[in-house]
Amino acid sequence: MTSHQIFVLVLIQLLILLLPAFGLYKMFEKAKSPAWKAFIPFYNTWIMLELADRPKHWVFWQAIPIVGWFISMGIYIEFVKTFGKYKIYEHALAALLPVFYFPYIGFNKKDQFSGAEAVRKYKKSVAREWLDAAVFAVIAATLIRTFIFEAYVIPTPSMEKTLLVNDFLFVSKFSYGPRIPNTPIAMPFVHHTMPLVNMKSYVEWIHIPYTRWFAAPVTRKDVVVFNFPAGDTVINKEGFQSDQPYYDVARALGGEGGIDAGRKIILDDPDDYPLVVRPVDKQENFIKRCVAVAGDTLQIKNQIIFIDGQTETLPDYSETNYIVVTRGQPLDETVMKEEYDIDLGSAEEFQQTGVPNRYRMLLTSVAKAKMLKDGLAKEIISEIDSTRGVFPYDPRYNWTKDNFGPIWVPKKGATLALTQLNYPLYERAIRDYEKNKLEIHDGKIFLNDKEAHDYTFKMDYYWMMGDNRHMSLDSRYWGFVPEDHVVGEAWMIWMSWNNGVRWSRLFKRIK
Repeated sequence: MTSHQIFVLVLIQLLILLLPAFGLYKMFEKAKSPAWKAFIPFYNTWIMLELADRPKHWVFWQAIPIVGWFISMGIYIEFVKTFGKYKIYEHALAALLPVFYFPYIGFNKKDQFSGAEAVRKYKKSVAREWLDAAVFAVIAATLIRTFIFEAYVIPTPSMEKTLLVNDFLFVSKFSYGPRIPNTPIAMPFVHHTMPLVNMKSYVEWIHIPYTRWFAAPVTRKDVVVFNFPAGDTVINKEGFQSDQPYYDVARALGGEGGIDAGRKIILDDPDDYPLVVRPVDKQENFIKRCVAVAGDTLQIKNQIIFIDGQTETLPDYSETNYIVVTRGQPLDETVMKEEYDIDLGSAEEFQQTGVPNRYRMLLTSVAKAKMLKDGLAKEIISEIDSTRGVFPYDPRYNWTKDNFGPIWVPKKGATLALTQLNYPLYERAIRDYEKNKLEIHDGKIFLNDKEAHDYTFKMDYYWMMGDNRHMSLDSRYWGFVPEDHVVGEAWMIWMSWNNGVRWSRLFKRIK
């Protein structure tokens, strides 16, 4: 973590301890303890624990970033019990609104300090015991989900056949370091939208800048879960969201007028295009494979990826479309499925071409090599997609999804010479991800209102692609993934389902 990030976390903890001090002053007076101690952070919670006869070591746990906030809330709850506050709503007020609740207790005459002995004599109902246990479980699960691992389910075939639709994964937060939530005040177990009511599941009045503990870089070939970079602004309507990203819709609506014309159409029609802007940690989760890391120069030639001029082999179970020329033997449905993982009944995986012994197949690298080795295929030809309309959506770049680049992936601390030609490649990274004002006027580039000829990047970036190369919405369409969008590494499949449990996939390590 940087010194600035540490400062922000410490500041938030200090505010949690100091803002209720005015009310604590009067509460300490009622407890016959020197009132001035209420204004000394950490020492004030030591006094609270002393008065409540609770373990003093809780004070030191408050020093753990984020976790310490919950510890402080717990101390506040233990302290208000000594004033006869045992009800759920009273504990909620103590934990969430102590800045208002503590002055109320301190200044009214009816609430008096009863001490730790009275707390010990109080007996909870069975229902209350269960409720307290449930609250503890929710807090513990939230901390585990934030800092250790998170469950994720594969929603689309973009990673087949490495990962299948309805594979349930554990995503390791430790692989690249746990990322502190930008929006720590949020509904547990809900990503960005409350079910049924279609409301935000988070509030932004506390917003923490990008902070990652024990940061480690993503490496090539890692399978990574990350926040969708083009998901910062979404059309909040069924059928849109990440299915039809806002930027794609704006480009389509703008036509020859460009994306800015499309933006205006969207902004002028909020009924048909209701917009929502989301912080990084609340953008949709995507899963892809990292094919290029910060500082790499990537190029795709006829589906083959080159990094710094060197060929990168396809992952074993990545798949793409091929024209397969057989030797005339009949294709047995069972053999094709068991030996080559091809479903002859699936239009996505197998199609007739109208030419004898010539088929269109969606093959993995392993299946392709096996077909040639077994003699089933006489020839296997890559099917090259020449459709344009890929990043950076600029006519000066005549790129397609199978012939793309070369493009340099930004690296933290590296300086790039800014030109009119490379402006469309890096403008979003500089302006939106790194929060600068970036404009181009009369052939000149202006950075934060000053003419600029180069730029030094503040973050590392990555290039992510799906293993199902022709069925993947990935970096070829929206560009780089900044390091602050990285959630974690896909680690293990703990469940897989397709009209029943796929037993062979359970507890399979993801490679």
